[in-house]
Amino acid sequence: MKILNVHKTLLLEFTCFLYVLLFVYAAVSKLIDFNQFKIQLGQSPILTAYSDWIAWGVPIAELIIAFLFLCSRSMLLAFYFSFSLMTIFTTYIILILNFSDYIPCSCGGILETLSWNSHLTLNFIFIGLAVVGIFILEYQIQYNKK
Repeated sequence: MKILNVHKTLLLEFTCFLYVLLFVYAAVSKLIDFNQFKIQLGQSPILTAYSDWIAWGVPIAELIIAFLFLCSRSMLLAFYFSFSLMTIFTTYIILILNFSDYIPCSCGGILETLSWNSHLTLNFIFIGLAVVGIFILEYQIQYNKK
């Protein structure tokens, strides 16, 4: 049983590390080239009306979530927020790909070089990692209450 707990702990730590890396990198990329990010959001057929709010809100949310992963007391909350944010990103990409003539890419850095299918695959992997993290932490919370 202890071996299984070690694997769970390693999986959680590795997943937290990946999420922190992803969100800090994505947020910093957006903030470094903020004007371009804001312009690309403004070109989105879905987000145009909210581009100013989203341009600030997304990188700030990414940084806050990354910070939440650094504290074990807020890790479960970070996983729920990550799941939500990644699901929103993925839904947005699917909507744009299927219902828009113009597909703006407001990703930053290396993420811009990914194809849309690769981007969706990456998002689904991170959604899955968030689900696994939520299940492990929820189980640990329930197990520790007994």
